[in-house]
Amino acid sequence: MIETLLVANRGEIACRVFRTCRDLGIRTVAVHSDPDAGALHVREADAAVRLPGAAPADTYLRGDLIVAAALAAGADAVHPGYGFLSESAAFAREVEAAGLTWIGPPPGAVEAMASKTRAKRLLGVAPLDPDALTEADLPVLVKAAAGGGGRGMRVVREMAALPGELAAARAEALSAFGDGEVFAEPYLERGRHVEVQLLADAHGTVWPLGTRDCSLQRRHQKVVEEAPAPGLPEALVEELYGTAVRAARAVGYRGAGTVEFLVGPDGTAHFLEMNTRLQVEHPVTEAVYGVDLVALQLRVAEGAALPPEPPAPRGHAVEARLYAEDPARSFAPQTGTLHALDVPGVRLDTGYAAGDAVGVHYDALLAKAVAHAPTRAEALRLLARALERARVHGPVTNRDLLVRSLRHPDFAEPGRADTGFYARHLDALTAPLPGGRYAAVAAALAEASARPGPGAWRNLASRPRLRAYGDGAGAGGAGGGGAGVPEAGGHEVRYARVRGGYALPDDPDVRVVSATAREVRLEVGGVVRPYRVTVRPGSDTVHVDGPDGAHRFTRRPRFPDPAERTAPGSLLAPMPGTVVRVAEGLAAGARVEAGRPLLWLEAMKMEHQVTAPASGVLTALHAAPGDQVELGALLAVVDPAPAPDGPDGTGTPGGPGGPGGLDVPDDPGGSEAPDGSQAPAAP
Repeated sequence: MIETLLVANRGEIACRVFRTCRDLGIRTVAVHSDPDAGALHVREADAAVRLPGAAPADTYLRGDLIVAAALAAGADAVHPGYGFLSESAAFAREVEAAGLTWIGPPPGAVEAMASKTRAKRLLGVAPLDPDALTEADLPVLVKAAAGGGGRGMRVVREMAALPGELAAARAEALSAFGDGEVFAEPYLERGRHVEVQLLADAHGTVWPLGTRDCSLQRRHQKVVEEAPAPGLPEALVEELYGTAVRAARAVGYRGAGTVEFLVGPDGTAHFLEMNTRLQVEHPVTEAVYGVDLVALQLRVAEGAALPPEPPAPRGHAVEARLYAEDPARSFAPQTGTLHALDVPGVRLDTGYAAGDAVGVHYDALLAKAVAHAPTRAEALRLLARALERARVHGPVTNRDLLVRSLRHPDFAEPGRADTGFYARHLDALTAPLPGGRYAAVAAALAEASARPGPGAWRNLASRPRLRAYGDGAGAGGAGGGGAGVPEAGGHEVRYARVRGGYALPDDPDVRVVSATAREVRLEVGGVVRPYRVTVRPGSDTVHVDGPDGAHRFTRRPRFPDPAERTAPGSLLAPMPGTVVRVAEGLAAGARVEAGRPLLWLEAMKMEHQVTAPASGVLTALHAAPGDQVELGALLAVVDPAPAPDGPDGTGTPGGPGGPGGLDVPDDPGGSEAPDGSQAPAAP
C-alpha cells in the first residue's frame, strides 16, 4: 500500500493529485523551484522539498533531485503528473531503481511511446523525413519527436520556408525536451482532434473510457475539450477504440494513458501518438464515467485489478482552460498578482489562489473549469454562464474568448468545429464586449463614491468631473498598461454629484439607482442591472463584473506625460520573458525588412517571435540571448528609412511606438498543451 506520495510536478496537476491523496489517506510531498516556494501546491502538501533554481532544466526536469527528494521525505511512490518528466522512461527507471513505486506505465512502454516516430512505426505508420520533403508533400506539420505542448511545431506551406522552420523547430525541441529530433506529417487543414482515454491494469484488462474532442486549439495547444466527442459514427468510435487498445496491448501498458487521432472531413482517422500519462483534460472523462482517474492510477500501481468492464457513461462534460494571456494580442502571456479567482457552479481545478503571483517561468494555465450536464447543450450553457459570472481579477485572461467560443454557432453545432476554429473566428471572438460603456460609467461612479463628497449637495454641479479609462484587454502585466504597450479603445465618463445621487451629462439614457464604492446599480431602458466594482490599492486597474460579463479598465491620466512617448521604430518587449535567440548576424547598422524575425522571447513555456515593424536600418539592439526582459523593455530600434536606391515600397513605417511585431507560429489551430500534437499520419 502507498503511504506517502511525492508528485514530481507543480501547479494545478499537483494540487489535483493531492486532493485524491487526502481522500485516500495518503500523505503528500511537493517539490518546488525557487519561484514556486510559496505556490499553492506547496501550501497544500504535507511536506515540501526545494529544488534550487528557477529554470525547469535545473529543477522539475532533474530526475536525480526529485528521487533524492522522495527518499529524503520518506515517500514510497512518485506520481509524475503531466509535462516535465511524465513521459521520461529514464526517470521512471530512476524511480524504480530507488525502490519507489512509479505511478505510471512500465518504463519500456513509456520508452516505446514517448517518441512519436517510434510510436507510429509500432503501429505501422511511417513518418515523413523532414530532410527529404518535396513540394508534393506540402503542406506539412514539422513536430518534435519528444514531448508535447505544441513545442517544436511548425506548419510549412512553402519549400522556401522549410529550412528556417526546421532549424527553429529543432532548436525549440532541444531546449524544451533535451532532444532535437523532429519529423513531419501531412498537415490536415480542417481536422478534428479526437482521443481515447485508456486505463489498464497488470492483469490484462484494458478499459477504453470513451472519446474526447479537443479541436478548439491555439498555438497547437488545446483550449476547450469535451467528452464524449460529438457527432462521431458508432463505427468510427469502435475503430478508435480498437486502435487504442491495440496500442496499449502492444507495449504491455499499465495505468492511465491517451491515444490521439486526427479525424479528417471524410471521417478517416489518422493516428497521432500515445501519451503515456494523465492528460490535462482528464476531468471531462471523470465527470462522464463517474470515476477518479488518479485514484484508479494509484490502485493499479498497488496491484489491484480493474473490473472486467468500465462503468457506463452518463451525460456530457466540457472543460475550458483559463489562461493568463491576451487573445487580442496574439495570445501574449500575462503576469502579475491574481487577486480573485472564483468560477461558481462548476468544478475548478487550479494551482492558484487569490494573492498568488503569476510569473514567467511556467505554463500560463490558471485553472480548468469543468461542467457536466445530461446533454451537450446544457453543459455548454452551464459552463459559458459560469465563466461569464466568474470573478477573475489580476492579469488579462482568455475568459471572454472562452465564453464566446462556447456560444459560437460553429461550436454549438455538434461535430462542426475543427482545429482551424480560431484561425477563422479569432477577430470576432476578441472584439470588445458589448456593454463596456455602462461598465465604465459604473467604474467612475464607484470610484467617486469611494471619496468623500462635498459638504452640501447641489441640484446640478456647475462643473462635471471627468474620468478616463482604457480597455484593459490590451494592457499587459500586473497593473495594466505596461510601458509602451498600447491599450485598445477607451471611455471618458463625465459625472456630477446632485441631490440624491449623480447626473451623467453624456449618458442621458442611464439612471443611477444607487452607487457605492463596491456596487453600482444602473437603469437602462427600464431594466436595472448591478455592477460589482473592484479597485486594487496602488493599481490603476479597475475590474467591473456586470450581469453580461466582466470588464477590465485601466485609468488614464487627464494629461499624459510627454516623456512616456516612444520613438518610431522602437521594438518593445510584448511580455516579460527571456531572450532565447537573436537572428543570425543581426547587429546595429544592418538593414532589415518589414516582418523579418529579429529575436525570439520565451515566456510561460511559449516561444514568441519579435519581428521588424518596418523596413529600414537597425540602429540599436539592446537584447542578447539569456537576457531577462520586462514588459515594455526596449529591445531594438529600426529606423524606418527607405532603401538607399530609392523608394520601393519597402520602407513604409510600421507606426510609432508599440511593441513592434509580435508574431505567432503559423496557424493558431493545432494540437494541445501541455501534452499533445496535431496533424495526420497515413493510416
